[in-house]
Amino acid sequence: MMAIALFLLVALAILTGFPVAFALGGASLLVAGIGILLGNFDPAFLQALPNRLYGVMTNGTLLAVPLFVFMGVMLERARIAEQLLDTMASLFGGLRGGLGISVVLVGMLLAASTGIVGATVVTMGLLSLPTMLKRGYDAKVATGVICASGTLGQIIPPSIVLVLLGDVLSSAYQQAQLDMGIFSPDTVSVGDLFIGALVPGLILVLLYLVYVVVLAWSAPHSMPLVSEKVGGLDGRDFWKNIFQVLVPPLLLIGAVLGSIIGGVATPTEAASVGAMGAIFLAYLYKQFSIQNLYEVARSTTQVTCMVFTILIGAAIFSLVFRGFGGDELVTEFLTTLPGGKFSALVVTMLVLFLLGFILDFIEIIFIVVPIVGPILLAMDIDPVWLGVMIAVNLQTSFLTPPFGFALFYLRGVAPSEVKTREIYLGSLPFIGLQILVLSALAVWPALATYLPDIFNKV
Repeated sequence: MMAIALFLLVALAILTGFPVAFALGGASLLVAGIGILLGNFDPAFLQALPNRLYGVMTNGTLLAVPLFVFMGVMLERARIAEQLLDTMASLFGGLRGGLGISVVLVGMLLAASTGIVGATVVTMGLLSLPTMLKRGYDAKVATGVICASGTLGQIIPPSIVLVLLGDVLSSAYQQAQLDMGIFSPDTVSVGDLFIGALVPGLILVLLYLVYVVVLAWSAPHSMPLVSEKVGGLDGRDFWKNIFQVLVPPLLLIGAVLGSIIGGVATPTEAASVGAMGAIFLAYLYKQFSIQNLYEVARSTTQVTCMVFTILIGAAIFSLVFRGFGGDELVTEFLTTLPGGKFSALVVTMLVLFLLGFILDFIEIIFIVVPIVGPILLAMDIDPVWLGVMIAVNLQTSFLTPPFGFALFYLRGVAPSEVKTREIYLGSLPFIGLQILVLSALAVWPALATYLPDIFNKV
């Protein structure tokens, strides 16, 4: 009962708008104090907290978080999105649906180079939505393409979601194996998750592009044909612009992902390459200055502090929850469901999907995954497949009305003439595509596991 009371108290504190990190830590310590007074909580659980925090401080994988955040913010300051949109519009603007194609491709490139969903949606909304509306695009189509493309940062590596998820799943996988009596456990790395997410991420991009092309020809009134290329570039200037704007970000993405996939560098080392590469691109695009560097460092520090403060609060919550037998309660519930691991996985995915309406991915990863992860992985579920399923599931949740975070981000920067109802309706076809990919992953786990298995054998 105390474990359930703790969970409800944390949920209530979060719903009141209290900062998540302090809601987690404060509610947990309060309930632990009550438990100590009642004699049903062992204070020894809290004595493990210093070791937990020291483990976080010395975790080399989590060092990738500030480095990838720095990379994303620096590229945003370098106005790379604006230049990519101009270049892609020059390339595809003369085709029917060309602007929609451009937004999807730029969203993919930004996802692979920044990995920050909120920043991508806001940037794309500010830069491309006015242009699309001016060119006669239906508001539902324009907003749907922007929201869906912005959420690609959840699944396309190097994603901060995958970094955090990979670290948590690694610990959960080892714990699951120890619980099964395997005392020389296998490991799963962030790099494995990056490789596993590549194919599902690219399938999503391909489905988005196919949908835009089909809609452009089946409902031409929603995406009018623009007679001239939007960027107005021709001949030598056009190809020069393509080379200067498109090639450097592709080289940076290739250096980061290639070094990880090729086994040359760990995700943390590759993140440092990405951070330095972002500085070089900012200099190349004449957007680098000491003031910009200061602002990027400040933003990176703020985001990193937020992530690690939530991690500390989640560590306190986890210890107190386990101290009250909450993990045993969850284990008993999931393992006694009719249908075995299939039912357990469906229930877990449904809970994560609903939590995505009220919690950010960081909170979900640090609060829920450490509890359910060891239970599911002990049922002989592949950790890479589970990680990719969770990432796609959260991506779908963040796009789903009426509470999807991506929809809120776009609503905040969309012109007043764009109705909230149009943003919601525009997202529905893309939600269907994401559910299609999630279903395909459930039926064919090899979509996520085939590449990591090949690279691990090499």
